[in-house]
Parts: sequence; C-alpha cells; structure tokens
Amino acid sequence: MEASGHTDLTVTDPLDGARLDKAAVALAEGKLSRAKVKKAIDAGEVRVNGRRRPKGSLVAKGDVITIEAELDADDSAVPEPGAPLVVRYESSAVVVVDKPAGQPTAPLRAGEKGTLANALIARYPELAGVGYSPREPGLLHRLDTDTSGLVVVARSAEVFEELKEALKDGRIAKQYLLVCASDGLADEGSIAFPLASHPKDQRRVLACVHPRDVMRNAPRPAETKFHVVKRSGEWALVEVDVSKALRHQIRAHFAAIEHPLVGDALYGGPKVEGLARHALHASRVAFKGGPELSFDVRSTLPEELARLVSP
Repeated sequence: MEASGHTDLTVTDPLDGARLDKAAVALAEGKLSRAKVKKAIDAGEVRVNGRRRPKGSLVAKGDVITIEAELDADDSAVPEPGAPLVVRYESSAVVVVDKPAGQPTAPLRAGEKGTLANALIARYPELAGVGYSPREPGLLHRLDTDTSGLVVVARSAEVFEELKEALKDGRIAKQYLLVCASDGLADEGSIAFPLASHPKDQRRVLACVHPRDVMRNAPRPAETKFHVVKRSGEWALVEVDVSKALRHQIRAHFAAIEHPLVGDALYGGPKVEGLARHALHASRVAFKGGPELSFDVRSTLPEELARLVSP
C-alpha cells in the first residue's frame, strides 16, 4: 500500500554541502526505499526549495528537498514469531536486547525478514509506531550488521522521546569491546578526529586527520576514549567509551591511528582465519532515570572474539 503525495525532506547539519543525490538518499531512509529515491532522481523528479536541480548539485543546511514519489505506507517491519531474541533486561518502559553478529538491526526493504526488528515486533507488538520509522520499532540506536551486542528499545513513544534526548545529550553510557593489533597501541587515550561521509565510498566514513580534509568535507566532531583491558600475543582487547557515537566512529577512528579492528575489511583490518566479522562488541549500556527507566546492562565478549585474546 502507498500513501499519495510528495515527500519533503529538510537538509540537516551533517549533510550541509553534500551532493543532492546523496543527501536525498540519506534523508529518505525509513521513509522511502533507496530504489524509489534513485528512480525519482534519475527521472528528474526531485526539487530543492521548489526548483529542479541536477543530482550532482550541492545542498545546504535548511534546504527543502521535495521528492515527487509516494511514501511507503505499508513499510513496517514484518513480525517473525519464534525468531530468536536474546533479552538482557526488560521493564514496562524499556527492553535491552543482545544482537548477534551477522544480523541486521532493521530491514532496508519492505518485507525483509531476519533482522532484529522483525523479532522485536513479534515479541513486543506495542512497539509498532514507536521510533524513528516503521522499520525501526522502538529502536533507539542501531549496530552495524557485523557488530554484536546490546541495543536499547523503548516500549512507548513517550519513553522513546525521553531516551532519544538522553542519547543526544550523551547521558546514556555506551561501552564497546574491540580487538586490534597490540604493537604500538597506547595503554589508554582519546581519538578526536572529526568524521564526515566519505567522498568516494558511501559505505565508509572519513576520519578527517588533515586540516585539508576538515576544510573539504565539513565533518562532525567525534571523540573515542579507550583503554587496553589486556594484551595477548599480537592482539589487544580494548574497552571504548563513546556515549555520543556517530556512524562507524570506532571503526574509522581506530583505522585512522593505524590500528583497524581485526576482521574489518572495509577499514583495512587484518584478516584472521575463521573470523567472518569485525571484532567489535557493544558490551554495556546504562542510563539513570525513573524506576522503570533506569538500567545498567552488560554483555560478555562473544567466543569468537574472546579466543583472539585468550592466553
């Protein structure tokens, strides 16, 4: 089913200066399928502030992109009764679940199954209509497909808004465990390179190490604090604190200091036989709120990563 009418999208600060086609795809996520947006762009059915513009033109913060395509109305995550779901914490207000590596957090296409969202909406039908979009029922944040660990889920629109503001303000503690090369890595430190969309590869983000990268790409500030938990042979187990995290922040930051995560092919990480994922695990989430809103949940390192740093 589809709802008639065009779709208006306002350019946000992170997309200031981006190409029109890239900005439109990013802003329409969860509202229009990527294929539908690209089709509209190729057909010239996209306007900026009411005027038609070529897809390679640049947009600015506050510009209104109008896509002459219909919203996907029946675009909710499809419930999958019986799908595996590991619940680490549950209250009347919030649920914290443990996502395995290899499982997408939410579907990218209408009707897609096998994601965490499909299992969530089947177990907790009240999540329908809660969250950023119908495909992300109650999901406060996402993890990359090959990142395992904890995901926070709000059970009502009111709780979602409260937790969304807390996440934005950095009041929800989020810690990760990762494995990277030990040699040359400090025992503790902070990585503060600003991050931007990669100008040549949409799959990656760019850590703007050089001043020229900052000038060209209008990056967002980002900080990753870390300390080494243990060293074992050539690898180090590292705990990271990124309460306010951007997309791929940890992966891009560690690659920028020449310590990409083990198994992270996208950012040049070393391969390990038998490991089919990158070595990143969301190990703790915590928030201090009301009686039903407070949580402090931990998840142990999966076996395939723990083996890398075993004695």
